[in-house]
Amino acid sequence: MMVKETAIPGAYIITNTPFVDERGSFSRIFCKREFEAIGLSVSVAQISLSTNAMKGTLRGLHFQKNDSAEDKLIACVSGSVFDVCVDVREYSPTFGKWVGETLSSENGVAIYVPKGCAHGYLTLQDDCKLTYFVTEFYQPGEASGYMYNDPFFSIEWPIKEPYIISKQDSCWGYIDNNFKGASSYGQHEL
Repeated sequence: MMVKETAIPGAYIITNTPFVDERGSFSRIFCKREFEAIGLSVSVAQISLSTNAMKGTLRGLHFQKNDSAEDKLIACVSGSVFDVCVDVREYSPTFGKWVGETLSSENGVAIYVPKGCAHGYLTLQDDCKLTYFVTEFYQPGEASGYMYNDPFFSIEWPIKEPYIISKQDSCWGYIDNNFKGASSYGQHEL
């Protein structure tokens, strides 16, 4: 397992190196020891599975607020997606910046999204499945988000619209010019 920090502090790209033999392959998505070695504590509250039938499905940009803010480790176990982490932390040196990475069942790449960052992805093919390891329980009242196409972020999605998008995700607001970031979320942990 290789762990590389991105341009956003606290966000990491994790590349798994599978063991391959005549049966297929075996790899780790998560290792407590290796995560602790880079300063991430370990506390998984939920593991979720997201399935997406169609290419061009866009989910995000999502995060949870206040005490429900969560770190996420996301891996694509079937298909491929373009995954995005957007820094919306108040006073962060990379506030408003984003990093994107292709996650696929073939490349073994996962992304670690720290609390205070919004997350979203776009499916690059049909039949995509992603696993989420999250540090807090989902609280519907604390769920929030931003528009995937907000000019404030200027995310360069690899497939142009139209997207398959939920009603909720199409109703998030746009950021106004006075936005200075979401309030502090504390230290990241997984």
